Amino acid sequence: MALPDSGATCLSPPVHYVICKLGFEKTDTYEINNLLAENGEVCWQAVTEHVCYLESGESVDFIKSIRSLGPVCESVHLHFTSLTKEQFEIQYALWFHWTNCTELFLEVFDVLQRMQATEVALGLMKLTSCLERALGDVYLLIGKDCPFLLRDLLISEQLAIIFGQAVMNVLRVFIGSPHGLNLRNVLWHGFASPQEIPAKYCAMLLFLTAGLGQLLQKYLLKTRCVLVHRPYVIFVCLEELDVFPDLNLETISIAEELIKVSSFVLKTMLPFWMAALTAFRERRYADCVILLLPQLEAGLRLLFTTTNKCPNRLLTAEPFALYTTFDEMLAKHLDKEVVNQLPAVLEEPAMASEFLWDFLNHQEGPRLRDRLSHGELNLEAFPREVANQIVAFAITLLCRFSDEDMVAFKEHMVIKTLMSCASCYRARFHPISRLKKQVLECMKSIGLWPELPAVPEEHAQMIKGLEGNAEASTLILMIHEIISQFQQYMPQNCYSSDDPVNSILTERLLTALCDTPICTLYSPRPVLEAVVVLRKITTQCHQVSEQVTASTELRSRQWMDKTLRSRQRHNYLRMLNSTKFLSAVLQLILMLITLELVNIHLVCKKNPSDYQQYLKFLKSVLQYTENLVTYTSPEKNKWDETMELTYKALIKIRKTSDSKLMLMQLAT
Repeated sequence: MALPDSGATCLSPPVHYVICKLGFEKTDTYEINNLLAENGEVCWQAVTEHVCYLESGESVDFIKSIRSLGPVCESVHLHFTSLTKEQFEIQYALWFHWTNCTELFLEVFDVLQRMQATEVALGLMKLTSCLERALGDVYLLIGKDCPFLLRDLLISEQLAIIFGQAVMNVLRVFIGSPHGLNLRNVLWHGFASPQEIPAKYCAMLLFLTAGLGQLLQKYLLKTRCVLVHRPYVIFVCLEELDVFPDLNLETISIAEELIKVSSFVLKTMLPFWMAALTAFRERRYADCVILLLPQLEAGLRLLFTTTNKCPNRLLTAEPFALYTTFDEMLAKHLDKEVVNQLPAVLEEPAMASEFLWDFLNHQEGPRLRDRLSHGELNLEAFPREVANQIVAFAITLLCRFSDEDMVAFKEHMVIKTLMSCASCYRARFHPISRLKKQVLECMKSIGLWPELPAVPEEHAQMIKGLEGNAEASTLILMIHEIISQFQQYMPQNCYSSDDPVNSILTERLLTALCDTPICTLYSPRPVLEAVVVLRKITTQCHQVSEQVTASTELRSRQWMDKTLRSRQRHNYLRMLNSTKFLSAVLQLILMLITLELVNIHLVCKKNPSDYQQYLKFLKSVLQYTENLVTYTSPEKNKWDETMELTYKALIKIRKTSDSKLMLMQLAT
């Protein structure tokens, strides 16, 4: 599928004027000595006096301010290009320490010397993300919850107290306000091409960052505060992000050819694409992803505006309008409940929508764009595995949206492998997917109970005696009755009427059910509400399992060491007896959760009365599991109460299944 030519720019005429022309209208010249004191400090008054205000005297007049600051930026840029690397380090390196990214700012200086447009744009994206993170650290000197958005951070009272309101207004001219240059957003959202970002604005932000470091040092000396840097986010369980095979140099070479012919690539953005693949070759994985994510957004925006017949939204929105960004492109509806056509055009929703939701949006996913653009990741330690997935995904889109005569590329074995992986993709970080993972992990924990230390031989008879009491028999009977009701919904070879809670069969059953495809894209609110409760139930069950395991191992050692008192020995035996039935109950709950999950879409079909009753039932099960966590904790160790509690819970579960409130009954 080919897309139409996107034109020469993605900046709307007013935004293009503000960024590319407004700051060049005044031709005044400023000596750098007017901006720098003899001791090397930034003369902030000489900078802040160029910020203009509306007649009210409080709100910044961004248009006049950009025009007035233009020559100042030019002077700073000329100053930096006149310095050697050694001179720059001697004069400025110290003032970047507060950012915790000194090397990055020195790298930006090198970029300004080379004057390569794509490098300048990349340097500016990295600079703004690092600066935002550092400003957040400063905010926390006197504030509590750091604002998530840069624009809210820059207008905060806390930063105005530390740096001064006039200084913060200077920053807002360049970043953080949609009324100003808004350099961060137009780059990170893929609106600006490399040639549309004047290098002097990058130089000015470098200069301002050093000046902020000087102001901060004075504040810290005065208040005797210590600036603490928040730790970086670290990706754990990288194997969960493993979708596509490892890319070799041959694949990257094919991708470079695809970039030149794919209609998914906006021609003005081609330098970004090529630079991203170069970065991957050079093992600069953070740079690769930083360059690529905005271009994926730009390409999808072209597809979005084409399929939804709104070509005007390809351009940068005005300050009072909404940007067409990933969030909106991945939404189910446009304005006024009009259905978004993008997922349908992608044919395989999992190929793009689910992947993008997983890697960018879902709270338990890597949230790559947010974490990179807000400076939450250590760029030097960015994992190859993550970059590999983004590049591979990008290649599948390049291939999907290319002319039909590109058959030679599409038939290449490495491309066919990537396309196959994309077509088989299932959501991994959607709440439903996380619930599946929780259920299997919980069952794995329970499945280890038979391997726990055995009952001492001399007391085996006592335990058998306990098994034979009426309470235990009733529990077993109820469990069998409940499970038998759902036998018809269970896959074959996963259930035995002779031993309905066999842990091996249960694990096989849960695995089979969790492998059942479930539509997660655009899950309705009732479904998500139910999943929240089901996840809490599973979490509590897992906690019970971990506590039982720890208590059994501890009591077994104490038994062997003969350090248990008489009452503790009796309680230990009661625990061993109770855990056999408790294992069956927990397995039953996991079965019901998974059966519910497979038919979770039926939640939406309930009338409000039934839905509330259903939710109430789930919350009662949650209450039971929460009480179990308390009773089975090492501090409480109340096994008689556990059995009594379990008996009452099973009665409620059986009653609920009999009254056809369960989703499985509604399915029929």
